[in-house]
Amino acid sequence: MQFFKAEKLLHGMGRLGEIPSEQKIFKTTFDIAWPSILESFLISLVGMVDTVMVSSLGSYAIAAVGLTTQPKFIALAVFLSLNVAISAIVARRRGEGDRESANKVLMQALAISVVLTVIISAASVVFADPIIHLCGSAPDTHKDAVGYLRIIQGGMIFNVLSMVINAAQRGAGNTKIAMRTNIVSNGVNIVFNYLLIGGHFGFPKLGVQGAAIATVLGSICACAMSIFSVLHPDQFICLRHHFTLSFDKRNISAIVNIGSSTLAEQVFLRIGFLIYAILVAKLGTTAFAAHQIGMNIMNISFSFGDGLSVAAIALVGRSLGEKRQDMAKIYGGVCQRMGVVFSLMLSIICVVLGKPIFMLFSREKAILNYGEMIMVLMAAITFLQIAQVVFSGCLRGAGDTKFTAFVSLISVTCIRPGLGYLFCYPLGLGLLGAWLGLAFDQLVRFFLTWLRFKSGKWTTYKV
Repeated sequence: MQFFKAEKLLHGMGRLGEIPSEQKIFKTTFDIAWPSILESFLISLVGMVDTVMVSSLGSYAIAAVGLTTQPKFIALAVFLSLNVAISAIVARRRGEGDRESANKVLMQALAISVVLTVIISAASVVFADPIIHLCGSAPDTHKDAVGYLRIIQGGMIFNVLSMVINAAQRGAGNTKIAMRTNIVSNGVNIVFNYLLIGGHFGFPKLGVQGAAIATVLGSICACAMSIFSVLHPDQFICLRHHFTLSFDKRNISAIVNIGSSTLAEQVFLRIGFLIYAILVAKLGTTAFAAHQIGMNIMNISFSFGDGLSVAAIALVGRSLGEKRQDMAKIYGGVCQRMGVVFSLMLSIICVVLGKPIFMLFSREKAILNYGEMIMVLMAAITFLQIAQVVFSGCLRGAGDTKFTAFVSLISVTCIRPGLGYLFCYPLGLGLLGAWLGLAFDQLVRFFLTWLRFKSGKWTTYKV
């Protein structure tokens, strides 16, 4: 039975107070981390493939899709924050051995998500035109960006339900389930990208809108698989006997305490990212297209940190639920060391294969010139990015989300757009200045989260 296999994995640390061997610690971390790393990597890779496929239409299409990135994530902010809370709480309940409470958390989160999704989805579709104007669209990108955003947001319910269920599964340590749903979703997305963007095998040629439809079709498949995953009685997370919706004070209090802080963090992140994207968009379609390609490539490096962050949330939360602060610190350190290895490999790839990778997206000389600069900076940024993402995952898994929100306010909302603007316009560095602002943001986040992790204060929070 998978449930009992997972039990063995998550409780194979020996007797209370006993520290397992280094080999066992690494194996436990790796067994939970690799599906999340692969899942996050494939999501980022499909994002790159989307951009490559859309790039066949021209640089305007890359810029049009790029303009929708921040509005999409702003609309998802409340759900992304809710998912952090779900993962952290389920991980803590897993450590406490409280299966019923963990499933109640998921049921309550699903109910909240359905109501909020209907409201946010409708608003996004109705106000798509002014939203895209606010994002700095140009005459050659506006219409396609509006159409893309309306289709994506119209189908966001499927994405949200899948995200919420997968967040609970990750918190329970069942990272393979989320990996499988996303592999299938990404595969469907790529196939229908090919069929609908260019119009192949009798399908209509829909261009940018075809890419949006392909994404929604992929999310529908993921949603179906996620729902099916919580109907197995041998899994720790199972709603077959938990369809009665009831709200209890303990879980709601935990969701509100963690979710409100992570929501504030998401708001700070999205405000900063949106302002930053607008100032880059003002540099022109070519510069913004090159920037968007660079951000797609950087998402690949982020995916490794994100996967390790998911593992850190599950392992730290479960360890603290078992009253093992020592193991929480050890697992956080192991995730961090794994991150350094991935950073080194990715940095070498950026330096050696930077230009060929950019050429997959565009052969325009101006874009390739921007690409050489971006890839050199990315080789250094990768180390900071992965490290701060893993440290942040440890803090979130412990429930120390107010501090991560504070870090986002300081670095992403203030430093990235502030220094980005300073370097970009008054100092006249253009796109180079924008990326220098991004680099300083990552440096500050790394330094602050490292100090917090080192202090150990995060291990004292109650969830």
